[in-house]
Amino acid sequence: MNIKQSGMAELYPLKFEPVLVDKIWGGNSLALRWGKNADTGRRIGESWEISGVPGNISVVSNGYLAGNNLQEIIEVYMGDITGDSIYEKYENEFPLLIKLIEAEDDLSVQVHPGDLLARERHGSYGKTEMWYILESRPGAKIFTGFSREVSRDKFLEAIGNNTLNGLLNTEASLKGDVYFTPAGRIHAIGAGNILAEIQQTSDITYRIYDWNRKNADGTGRELHTALSLDAIDFTPTSRSAIRKEIHPDTTVNLVSCEYFITNLLHFSSIIRKDYSFIDSFMIYICASGELLIHWDGGVESLKKGETILVPAMLNDIVLEPRPEAEILEVFVNSFIN
Repeated sequence: MNIKQSGMAELYPLKFEPVLVDKIWGGNSLALRWGKNADTGRRIGESWEISGVPGNISVVSNGYLAGNNLQEIIEVYMGDITGDSIYEKYENEFPLLIKLIEAEDDLSVQVHPGDLLARERHGSYGKTEMWYILESRPGAKIFTGFSREVSRDKFLEAIGNNTLNGLLNTEASLKGDVYFTPAGRIHAIGAGNILAEIQQTSDITYRIYDWNRKNADGTGRELHTALSLDAIDFTPTSRSAIRKEIHPDTTVNLVSCEYFITNLLHFSSIIRKDYSFIDSFMIYICASGELLIHWDGGVESLKKGETILVPAMLNDIVLEPRPEAEILEVFVNSFIN
């Protein structure tokens, strides 16, 4: 491990090599407009920005820790990376998975199990997630929850006769919209959306309906209807889009839950952040513009489409827009976790 060879030098904000995942519903906008270095002929659906998921653990791309993966770094630095209380709970497993997602076509209708069911079936955490819409072309939609009371029998009947779409709560999506999706809520990202996804560290998905889509060989993708029945919350969902008024140079909370807190900051003036009261790492996702991140010991740039992890031990951070920027600020609240 390179860390042990180079010694315990001071920590700094960490960038990672994105893990680019081709999907049948993906496109080329993440490569063309969001800085992902990839062949524009690929159908990239997901860019895993920070991941502790086994088999896809993020590798550092900047500074002296470059080439080491996130789990290796946590093994060495422990709470200095994640926060002491977070390390006590999760040990070497990073608790969040950060993605950028591009839906050129509709994603499958799916659901994720909660912690208890995921642990029983898969030895995994459940998957509560949120989306921040970065781009939304005219007519784009989000499918989230049911629009009415639905029984298990009614649900299975709709699956059987290909009418599930008529049971879903469907909303037009706009740039800047926020959707919070707790484990158990049926959902799908509609075509024309590019978004940032913040979620628990889990890759457990039950695919329920895939719009009768076929693979290149003419077969349909695997469905998990039977598994989904014990995971789905069948209660109806009212309008789900969260739309917050944005105040320049002010941190605005978007979502607070037991797994993560996400704030939005649109700023054109230098902002100083004091994180000494928060026992957590900080993640910045740059939604637009560019900025410099200053800490005692150095400076790092962050531009549109990039994500960076600020270790918990770095409490005093200065954000300098160049000339303006919009970022998502993500962390774990150790007091409710």
